Amino acid sequence: MAERKPIASWLTDMDGVLMHEGVPVPGADAFITKLRESGRPFLVLTNNSIYTARDLHARLIRIGLEVPEENIWTSALATAKFLDDQHPGGSAYVIGEAGLTTALHEVGYVLTDTDPDFVILGETRTYSFEAMTKAVRLINAGARFIATNPDETGPSTEGALPATGAVAALITAATGQKPYFIGKPNPLMMRTALNTIGAHSETSAMIGDRMDTDILAGLEAGMETFLVLTGLTAQADISRYPYRPTHVRDSIAELVDLV
Repeated sequence: MAERKPIASWLTDMDGVLMHEGVPVPGADAFITKLRESGRPFLVLTNNSIYTARDLHARLIRIGLEVPEENIWTSALATAKFLDDQHPGGSAYVIGEAGLTTALHEVGYVLTDTDPDFVILGETRTYSFEAMTKAVRLINAGARFIATNPDETGPSTEGALPATGAVAALITAATGQKPYFIGKPNPLMMRTALNTIGAHSETSAMIGDRMDTDILAGLEAGMETFLVLTGLTAQADISRYPYRPTHVRDSIAELVDLV
């Protein structure tokens, strides 16, 4: 295998890497501080489309992680970027929350339930049968189907919650139309993130806790990948996948000296 170039920029997942169940992972604060002091480009990524970057900045501050708003990249922002590139000035019927609707407004999209160009499904804690029925009818009438991410479940203090991927499957079953998923593991999310900070995949690394999203997305985008074992993937799980991370580490604390 050809030797990789030195890492000049970093992308990292949030849940399971920097924090776990609302508590910072030991070493996460040191890693973020080192990145900020180094001046190297970096982004914190999340497939969750509920919150704006400003919301996430405030939530991270509250647990002691100083991540500037401009260093946060969500599937909602990636979705808005994709739509602005593909179909600027369009319209959409949206199932989602402020993170998604704000991102779409900022690129000039009109949100409507009357003959929209797209139906866009994002994360929300209040999926309603009425909204899903409306989405089905609009897709059957010709609206194109986009989803912010394929995650089928999301975490909560009470246990797993149905998430975007599960609701997308319901709408697909009712319409026969599969959505285009923007978030990880689609390398499009990684490419738009790299472009946002002016970075190149050959000199960038992706840190994640999931083989099926973070590591796969980094691999397909041509990045060096670090799997940390502080989230959903255990050491014993790695062999079940037909691909491998470039490196496996116990936690992000082991990466501080690489910055």
